[in-house]
Amino acid sequence: MEKHLHIVSFDVPYPVTHGGFFDPYYKLVALHEAGVRIHLHCFEYGRGEQPELEKYCEEVHYYERQCGHKGFSHKLPYIVASRASAELTDNLVKDDHPVLLEGVHCTYLLHDDRFRDRSIILRLHNVEYQYYRQLFSSTHSVVKKLYYLHESKLLRSYEASIASKVKVLAVSEQDAQIYREEFGADRVETLPVFLPFGEIASQEGMGCFCLYQGNLSVEENEKAALWLMREVFDELPVHFIVAGKDPSRKLERVTGRQSLTCLVANPSEQEMQDMIAKAQINILPSFNCTGTKLKLLNALFNGRHCVVNDAAVDGTSLGPACHIGSNAKALKEIIAQLYHSPFTHEEILLRQRLLQGIYDNRQNARQLINYIWK
Repeated sequence: MEKHLHIVSFDVPYPVTHGGFFDPYYKLVALHEAGVRIHLHCFEYGRGEQPELEKYCEEVHYYERQCGHKGFSHKLPYIVASRASAELTDNLVKDDHPVLLEGVHCTYLLHDDRFRDRSIILRLHNVEYQYYRQLFSSTHSVVKKLYYLHESKLLRSYEASIASKVKVLAVSEQDAQIYREEFGADRVETLPVFLPFGEIASQEGMGCFCLYQGNLSVEENEKAALWLMREVFDELPVHFIVAGKDPSRKLERVTGRQSLTCLVANPSEQEMQDMIAKAQINILPSFNCTGTKLKLLNALFNGRHCVVNDAAVDGTSLGPACHIGSNAKALKEIIAQLYHSPFTHEEILLRQRLLQGIYDNRQNARQLINYIWK
């Protein structure tokens, strides 16, 4: 019997320009390869329609997201209210195929009685209320602080209200536990993220710099880069590269004042992967404890030594493949030691044992299919 699946995506999942699109896009590809007939529904607000998606889908629908004041609600989080669409719900009720919602963002339809008995799965990318609380802590803008705090409060109530209405597939056990313990969800399982890489490509030997990479327009990532420059690399005699999308002028100024640090703005995907592979150390601290750190997985599959703090690996199985420092002093000591230590074949074998059995797109597609149609 043919398996048809509606997937509702918070954004257009192609091109895969940053880690947030890894899971939606490569899940789509893996499900298609497994024989699932996909009906894709995307909220479009700047990325445009993408014919590439038609290779993997029976049909692709695009819906306008109500950005700005049009999407605000006093009762619902902005990320949800701005994606309310009567056109989407009307399309979904034309049949009774299961529905996969990519993120809390896409859950507005759970309030519609027409979907009360429908098979619906929520792919939980983050515990969103915690993520917005951490954005509140990361920004210095008073206006943004007020917005993030307000959104976090709305999201906490909202996530509690939907947790028992839907099957939940979290990307980490930590997020799954929060939904069970805080929100009383009883249909929660975990499924690893889908990735563009399946084999360890890390190179043995020595690199020649340390690298921090990420979307630098995200305040949490800018905060991490600034913290590394001021607290970790301020006195270390090593070359340090900060690379990523849309760095602020503040980040440019601070980088310019440090002789051994340089900033690479808006590298291409190939350039970024080349830097990850050539670095001696990929250093990736995090100030956010939810979700899965996709840039860390990228570094573990493709780079040499990985240095992180506790928050970057909490709730994951990635700790044994990383060097973990609890504060700036500890990170300095680890970097000083690893900067002149070759990356070995034994470390590659460890990553193979640790990662390749978990992050297997074909295996995880089969697991998802069984979960949806069991």
